Amino acid sequence: MGGIDKGLQPFLGEPLALHVLRRLAPQVGAMLISANRSIGDYTRLGEPFGAKIVADTLPDYPGPLAGIASAMRAAQTRYVLTAPCDAPYADEHLARTLADALAAEQADIATAVVVDANGQRDLHPVFALLRASLADDLEASLRAGERKVRAWYARHKTVEVTFPDVHAFYNVNDLQQLAELERR
Repeated sequence: MGGIDKGLQPFLGEPLALHVLRRLAPQVGAMLISANRSIGDYTRLGEPFGAKIVADTLPDYPGPLAGIASAMRAAQTRYVLTAPCDAPYADEHLARTLADALAAEQADIATAVVVDANGQRDLHPVFALLRASLADDLEASLRAGERKVRAWYARHKTVEVTFPDVHAFYNVNDLQQLAELERR
C-alpha cells in the first residue's frame, strides 16, 4: 500500500486491524499483535483486548513468516492462530474450524482455503493455526533465507481447510480495494 501501514487505515471509521481484533478476540485466550512500526498505535488498539505487541526478532523485517516466528516465541500456548491485519471480515469460527481440522488430521498447520463461484481454490496461508513447537524450525528456515509462507508450510504436515464464505478472507492490498470494500 505504498509504504503506509495497512492495519491503521480507516475502514468504516475505524482502523482495519481493530476489525480483525474484534473478530478474533472471542476465539482465543490471549492475543498478540505482530508490528514493527506504529507500535504506540497498535498498543492502543490492542489494549482493550489485553494484546501484547511482538516485533520481529530478525533484522530487515523479512515478511509474514518473521512475524509468525516472533508470535510463536512470544505465545504461551501450544498453538498460534494467525490472521492478516487487513481482513476486516475474518471468519468468526476461524479458530475452532482450523483446530478441528488440525486435530482430525494430526497436522502441524491448518490453513484456510476458499472456493470461488468459478470453482477456483484460493489458499489464504496467513489465516492459519500452527503448532508453536515449530518455532525452532521456522527460525532456522528464515536464517537460511526462506521467505515464502507456502514453501515453509510444505515442509510440514499441513491441512487446507475449506471455508464457505469467500468474503471472510478478503484482504485489502491497496487504497482502491479498501474504498471498494467500504462501498459493499
